[in-house]
Amino acid sequence: MDHLRHPTALIHPGAKLADDVAVGAYSIIGEQVEIGAGSVIGPHVLIDGHTAIGKGNRIFQFSSIGEIPQDKKYLGEATRLVIGDNNTIRESCTLNLGTVQGGGVTSVGNDNWIMAYVHLAHDCQVGDHNVIANAVQFAGHVTVGDHTLIGGMSGIHQFVRIGDFAMLGFQTRLTQDLPPFVTAVGNPAEAKGPHQEGPRRAGYSAARLDMIKKMYRILYRTGSSFEAAQQEIAALHGQASDADADIDNLLTFLGHANRGIVR
Repeated sequence: MDHLRHPTALIHPGAKLADDVAVGAYSIIGEQVEIGAGSVIGPHVLIDGHTAIGKGNRIFQFSSIGEIPQDKKYLGEATRLVIGDNNTIRESCTLNLGTVQGGGVTSVGNDNWIMAYVHLAHDCQVGDHNVIANAVQFAGHVTVGDHTLIGGMSGIHQFVRIGDFAMLGFQTRLTQDLPPFVTAVGNPAEAKGPHQEGPRRAGYSAARLDMIKKMYRILYRTGSSFEAAQQEIAALHGQASDADADIDNLLTFLGHANRGIVR
Protein backbone atom coordinates (compact mmCIF):
# COMPACT_ATOMS: atom_id res chain seq x y z
CA MET A 1 0.00 0.00 0.00
CA ASP A 2 2.70 2.50 0.97
CA HIS A 3 4.39 2.31 -2.43
CA LEU A 4 1.14 3.55 -4.03
CA ARG A 5 1.06 6.72 -1.95
CA HIS A 6 3.69 9.39 -2.31
CA PRO A 7 5.41 10.28 0.97
CA THR A 8 4.46 13.95 0.55
CA ALA A 9 0.73 13.18 0.36
CA LEU A 10 -1.23 14.18 3.48
CA ILE A 11 -3.94 11.61 4.22
CA HIS A 12 -5.95 12.05 7.40
CA PRO A 13 -5.91 8.93 9.59
CA GLY A 14 -9.70 8.97 9.60
CA ALA A 15 -10.02 8.83 5.80
CA LYS A 16 -11.18 5.47 4.40
CA LEU A 17 -9.20 4.47 1.32
CA ALA A 18 -9.20 1.01 -0.24
CA ASP A 19 -5.80 -0.65 0.00
CA ASP A 20 -4.99 -0.19 -3.69
CA VAL A 21 -5.89 3.49 -3.99
CA ALA A 22 -2.91 5.43 -5.38
CA VAL A 23 -2.29 9.00 -4.18
CA GLY A 24 0.17 11.34 -5.88
CA ALA A 25 2.63 13.86 -4.51
CA TYR A 26 1.38 16.74 -2.36
CA SER A 27 -2.25 15.66 -2.46
CA ILE A 28 -4.39 16.25 0.62
CA ILE A 29 -7.23 13.95 1.66
CA GLY A 30 -9.52 14.91 4.54
CA GLU A 31 -10.93 13.01 7.48
CA GLN A 32 -14.40 12.26 6.10
CA VAL A 33 -13.33 11.09 2.65
CA GLU A 34 -13.96 7.56 1.33
CA ILE A 35 -12.33 6.28 -1.85
CA GLY A 36 -13.05 2.91 -3.47
CA ALA A 37 -10.77 0.27 -4.92
CA GLY A 38 -8.72 0.92 -8.03
CA SER A 39 -8.98 4.71 -7.89
CA VAL A 40 -6.00 6.89 -8.74
CA ILE A 41 -5.59 10.34 -7.21
CA GLY A 42 -3.00 12.43 -9.02
CA PRO A 43 -0.56 14.95 -7.54
CA HIS A 44 -1.67 18.24 -6.00
CA VAL A 45 -5.30 17.14 -5.56
CA LEU A 46 -7.44 18.29 -2.62
CA ILE A 47 -10.29 16.00 -1.52
CA ASP A 48 -12.18 17.14 1.56
CA GLY A 49 -15.61 17.24 3.18
CA HIS A 50 -18.08 14.38 3.44
CA THR A 51 -17.00 12.96 0.09
CA ALA A 52 -17.58 9.38 -1.09
CA ILE A 53 -15.75 8.31 -4.25
CA GLY A 54 -16.42 4.88 -5.75
CA LYS A 55 -14.24 2.37 -7.57
CA GLY A 56 -11.96 2.85 -10.53
CA ASN A 57 -11.97 6.64 -10.64
CA ARG A 58 -9.07 8.75 -11.85
CA ILE A 59 -8.71 12.33 -10.64
CA PHE A 60 -6.01 14.48 -12.18
CA GLN A 61 -3.79 17.18 -10.72
CA PHE A 62 -4.95 20.45 -9.19
CA SER A 63 -8.57 19.37 -8.82
CA SER A 64 -10.54 20.43 -5.73
CA ILE A 65 -13.09 17.80 -4.76
CA GLY A 66 -15.60 18.14 -1.92
CA GLU A 67 -14.91 21.70 -0.82
CA ILE A 68 -17.69 23.81 0.68
CA PRO A 69 -20.29 25.23 -1.73
CA GLN A 70 -20.03 28.72 -3.16
CA ASP A 71 -23.30 29.66 -1.49
CA LYS A 72 -23.61 32.34 1.18
CA LYS A 73 -26.40 30.35 2.85
CA TYR A 74 -24.03 27.51 3.67
CA LEU A 75 -23.30 27.46 7.40
CA GLY A 76 -21.07 24.43 7.71
CA GLU A 77 -23.75 21.74 7.62
CA ALA A 78 -22.64 18.14 7.00
CA THR A 79 -23.63 18.01 3.34
CA ARG A 80 -22.09 15.56 0.88
CA LEU A 81 -20.50 14.88 -2.48
CA VAL A 82 -21.03 11.40 -3.91
CA ILE A 83 -19.10 10.18 -6.96
CA GLY A 84 -19.78 6.76 -8.50
CA ASP A 85 -17.46 4.38 -10.34
CA ASN A 86 -15.09 4.62 -13.31
CA ASN A 87 -15.17 8.37 -13.76
CA THR A 88 -12.32 10.41 -15.22
CA ILE A 89 -11.96 13.90 -13.76
CA ARG A 90 -9.25 15.87 -15.53
CA GLU A 91 -7.04 18.74 -14.42
CA SER A 92 -8.24 21.65 -12.25
CA CYS A 93 -11.87 20.58 -11.85
CA THR A 94 -13.90 21.82 -8.88
CA LEU A 95 -16.75 19.70 -7.48
CA ASN A 96 -18.51 21.16 -4.43
CA LEU A 97 -20.56 19.72 -1.60
CA GLY A 98 -24.34 20.10 -1.58
CA THR A 99 -26.41 22.48 0.52
CA VAL A 100 -29.24 21.81 2.95
CA GLN A 101 -31.56 23.92 0.78
CA GLY A 102 -30.80 21.75 -2.26
CA GLY A 103 -31.18 18.35 -0.64
CA GLY A 104 -27.71 18.09 0.83
CA VAL A 105 -25.97 16.07 -1.89
CA THR A 106 -24.05 16.83 -5.05
CA SER A 107 -23.78 13.63 -7.08
CA VAL A 108 -21.94 12.23 -10.08
CA GLY A 109 -22.86 8.80 -11.45
CA ASN A 110 -20.70 6.28 -13.33
CA ASP A 111 -18.47 6.29 -16.41
CA ASN A 112 -18.40 10.04 -16.90
CA TRP A 113 -15.61 11.79 -18.78
CA ILE A 114 -15.15 15.23 -17.20
CA MET A 115 -12.48 17.34 -18.90
CA ALA A 116 -10.24 20.05 -17.46
CA TYR A 117 -11.48 23.14 -15.62
CA VAL A 118 -15.07 21.96 -15.22
CA HIS A 119 -16.93 23.48 -12.26
CA LEU A 120 -19.76 21.43 -10.78
CA ALA A 121 -21.55 23.56 -8.20
CA HIS A 122 -23.56 22.56 -5.15
CA ASP A 123 -26.54 20.23 -5.49
CA CYS A 124 -25.89 19.30 -9.12
CA GLN A 125 -26.96 15.79 -10.10
CA VAL A 126 -25.05 14.19 -12.99
CA GLY A 127 -26.03 10.78 -14.35
CA ASP A 128 -23.97 8.18 -16.24
CA HIS A 129 -21.89 8.03 -19.43
CA ASN A 130 -21.70 11.78 -19.98
CA VAL A 131 -18.93 13.63 -21.82
CA ILE A 132 -18.38 17.10 -20.39
CA ALA A 133 -15.77 19.08 -22.30
CA ASN A 134 -13.23 21.57 -21.03
CA ALA A 135 -14.24 24.57 -18.91
CA VAL A 136 -17.98 23.81 -18.73
CA GLN A 137 -19.44 25.74 -15.79
CA PHE A 138 -22.47 24.33 -13.96
CA ALA A 139 -24.32 26.62 -11.57
CA GLY A 140 -26.10 25.11 -8.57
CA HIS A 141 -28.96 22.60 -8.73
CA VAL A 142 -28.38 21.55 -12.35
CA THR A 143 -29.57 18.06 -13.36
CA VAL A 144 -27.84 16.15 -16.15
CA GLY A 145 -29.22 12.86 -17.47
CA ASP A 146 -27.30 10.03 -19.13
CA HIS A 147 -25.25 9.89 -22.35
CA THR A 148 -25.13 13.65 -22.87
CA LEU A 149 -22.45 15.59 -24.76
CA ILE A 150 -21.74 19.05 -23.36
CA GLY A 151 -19.48 21.30 -25.42
CA GLY A 152 -16.51 23.16 -24.02
CA MET A 153 -16.76 26.58 -22.38
CA SER A 154 -20.53 26.30 -22.05
CA GLY A 155 -22.39 27.84 -19.13
CA ILE A 156 -25.37 26.15 -17.50
CA HIS A 157 -27.79 28.30 -15.47
CA GLN A 158 -28.91 27.17 -12.03
CA PHE A 159 -31.84 24.72 -11.81
CA VAL A 160 -31.59 23.86 -15.52
CA ARG A 161 -32.14 20.22 -16.56
CA ILE A 162 -30.40 18.43 -19.45
CA GLY A 163 -32.13 15.30 -20.72
CA ASP A 164 -30.72 11.94 -21.78
CA PHE A 165 -28.77 11.93 -25.05
CA ALA A 166 -28.98 15.71 -25.35
CA MET A 167 -26.09 17.54 -26.98
CA LEU A 168 -24.93 21.06 -26.18
CA GLY A 169 -22.63 22.83 -28.64
CA PHE A 170 -19.40 24.68 -27.95
CA GLN A 171 -19.67 27.93 -25.95
CA THR A 172 -23.41 27.64 -25.43
CA ARG A 173 -25.34 29.60 -22.80
CA LEU A 174 -28.09 27.35 -21.48
CA THR A 175 -30.75 29.06 -19.38
CA GLN A 176 -33.72 26.74 -20.06
CA ASP A 177 -34.19 22.98 -19.96
CA LEU A 178 -32.72 20.97 -22.84
CA PRO A 179 -34.99 18.00 -23.65
CA PRO A 180 -33.73 14.49 -24.33
CA PHE A 181 -32.41 13.78 -27.85
CA VAL A 182 -32.11 17.49 -28.76
CA THR A 183 -29.01 19.33 -30.00
CA ALA A 184 -28.73 22.98 -28.99
CA VAL A 185 -26.11 25.65 -29.57
CA GLY A 186 -25.78 29.42 -29.27
CA ASN A 187 -25.92 32.35 -26.90
CA PRO A 188 -28.66 31.96 -25.84
CA ALA A 189 -29.14 28.30 -26.77
CA GLU A 190 -31.36 27.41 -29.71
CA ALA A 191 -32.51 23.95 -30.80
CA LYS A 192 -30.72 22.91 -33.99
CA GLY A 193 -31.92 19.37 -34.61
CA PRO A 194 -32.31 15.90 -33.14
CA HIS A 195 -29.23 14.29 -31.62
CA GLN A 196 -28.95 10.86 -33.19
CA GLU A 197 -25.25 10.03 -33.20
CA GLY A 198 -25.18 9.32 -29.46
CA PRO A 199 -28.20 7.00 -29.58
CA ARG A 200 -26.79 5.34 -32.71
CA ARG A 201 -23.52 4.59 -30.92
CA ALA A 202 -25.54 3.23 -28.01
CA GLY A 203 -27.16 0.68 -30.32
CA TYR A 204 -30.53 2.29 -31.02
CA SER A 205 -32.47 0.58 -33.79
CA ALA A 206 -33.45 2.36 -37.00
CA ALA A 207 -37.03 2.57 -35.71
CA ARG A 208 -35.94 4.28 -32.49
CA LEU A 209 -33.77 6.75 -34.40
CA ASP A 210 -36.66 7.52 -36.71
CA MET A 211 -38.91 8.13 -33.70
CA ILE A 212 -36.40 10.64 -32.31
CA LYS A 213 -36.71 12.60 -35.56
CA LYS A 214 -40.51 12.43 -35.44
CA MET A 215 -40.63 13.70 -31.86
CA TYR A 216 -38.25 16.53 -32.69
CA ARG A 217 -40.35 17.63 -35.67
CA ILE A 218 -43.50 17.68 -33.57
CA LEU A 219 -41.87 19.65 -30.77
CA TYR A 220 -39.98 22.16 -32.91
CA ARG A 221 -41.14 22.22 -36.53
CA THR A 222 -44.92 21.82 -36.75
CA GLY A 223 -45.86 25.06 -35.00
CA SER A 224 -47.91 23.20 -32.39
CA SER A 225 -48.28 24.72 -28.95
CA PHE A 226 -46.26 23.15 -26.16
CA GLU A 227 -49.35 21.40 -24.78
CA ALA A 228 -50.51 20.20 -28.22
CA ALA A 229 -47.03 18.91 -29.05
CA GLN A 230 -47.05 16.76 -25.92
CA GLN A 231 -50.38 15.25 -26.96
CA GLU A 232 -49.10 14.56 -30.47
CA ILE A 233 -45.95 12.91 -29.12
CA ALA A 234 -48.04 10.77 -26.78
CA ALA A 235 -50.05 9.60 -29.80
CA LEU A 236 -46.88 8.04 -31.24
CA HIS A 237 -47.07 5.23 -28.68
CA GLY A 238 -47.25 1.83 -30.34
CA GLN A 239 -45.85 2.89 -33.70
CA ALA A 240 -42.47 1.37 -32.85
CA SER A 241 -42.56 -0.90 -29.84
CA ASP A 242 -38.94 -0.40 -28.81
CA ALA A 243 -39.34 3.40 -29.00
CA ASP A 244 -42.14 3.71 -26.42
CA ALA A 245 -39.58 4.14 -23.63
CA ASP A 246 -38.06 7.10 -25.50
CA ILE A 247 -41.48 8.67 -25.91
CA ASP A 248 -42.15 8.28 -22.19
CA ASN A 249 -38.71 9.69 -21.41
CA LEU A 250 -39.38 12.84 -23.41
CA LEU A 251 -42.92 13.30 -22.11
CA THR A 252 -41.81 12.93 -18.50
CA PHE A 253 -39.09 15.51 -19.05
CA LEU A 254 -41.48 17.97 -20.72
CA GLY A 255 -43.98 17.51 -17.91
CA HIS A 256 -41.46 18.97 -15.43
CA ALA A 257 -40.15 21.84 -17.55
CA ASN A 258 -40.68 24.56 -14.96
CA ARG A 259 -38.06 26.81 -16.58
CA GLY A 260 -39.40 26.25 -20.07
CA ILE A 261 -37.43 24.44 -22.76
CA VAL A 262 -34.90 25.53 -25.35
CA ARG A 263 -36.80 26.61 -28.46
